[in-house]
Amino acid sequence: MKARIYFMLLAFPLFTGATFPAAKYAVQYFPALSAASWRFGLAAVCLLLVLAATEGIRKQVVRENGIAFFILGLLGIFGFNLFFFLGMKQTSSVNGALIMATNPLLTVLLARIILNHAITARQAAGLILSLFGVLAVITHGSWELVHSLAFSAGDLFILAGNLCWALYSVLTRRLVKNSSSLATTTYTMLAGAAILLIVSFLTPQPVSAVSIPLMAWIAILFMAFFTSVLGYLWWNKGVQELGPGKTSIFFNFVPVVTMLLSFAAGIPISSVQWYGAALVLTGVFVSAEYTFIRKCVPKPSY
Repeated sequence: MKARIYFMLLAFPLFTGATFPAAKYAVQYFPALSAASWRFGLAAVCLLLVLAATEGIRKQVVRENGIAFFILGLLGIFGFNLFFFLGMKQTSSVNGALIMATNPLLTVLLARIILNHAITARQAAGLILSLFGVLAVITHGSWELVHSLAFSAGDLFILAGNLCWALYSVLTRRLVKNSSSLATTTYTMLAGAAILLIVSFLTPQPVSAVSIPLMAWIAILFMAFFTSVLGYLWWNKGVQELGPGKTSIFFNFVPVVTMLLSFAAGIPISSVQWYGAALVLTGVFVSAEYTFIRKCVPKPSY
């Protein structure tokens, strides 16, 4: 069972890493809030149809967790995306990536405070290894670049978005009761998408939907289905089964995936970045409750 969860969590950074170039292309034609509204609106409808066809719409789940779903949608869908887009307009990609790289550490600390989860020596070691690996990937091993960073108001927005995602991961475990990961993902996304749509309608839209090229719509559809539907669903499944601390460490795969996509596009990758990617992989495996190979290789039956 846990092997399947690990595969899901490995797919999450694949989708998220591919989302960066897709989003970069889409926002050339969509206003940021409009792009987010289309993405999560389509994802919410898709999830609702899947939920209705599989588990059914259980009113008791909504009544029992309605406030929790609203809070999680406000944090994990609306808050995270709003602060992320605001921040990236005012800061560099290096600053943003470095701040987001602290998400697993922030999640573990919040899980300790809110859920009283213990931080094991293995988990701490894995976090440190992965953090150094992410730094190497992002900075190309140029530590002078880290020293020369200047922080701005945009960095505070990125930090706020980072906090929203960490709280979303932790509070999902704390607030939601008697709900499946599919139901939790569906209702939180419905709440977040509704808030995004309301704010988007109140914001002037300078671009006509008819004038947007087909490839921009394909980028939105990719983000809606793969990153929002499967990504959020599998992330919540990981939080439900493994806890927010162990799940959050997989977030560090995102810059590694982005690096590999750049390599596939012909952009050279330095040896330091390859070493950094190896550190991230090592950190994830060290932090896991069991080694990945041990869980993935089935025991022989006699």
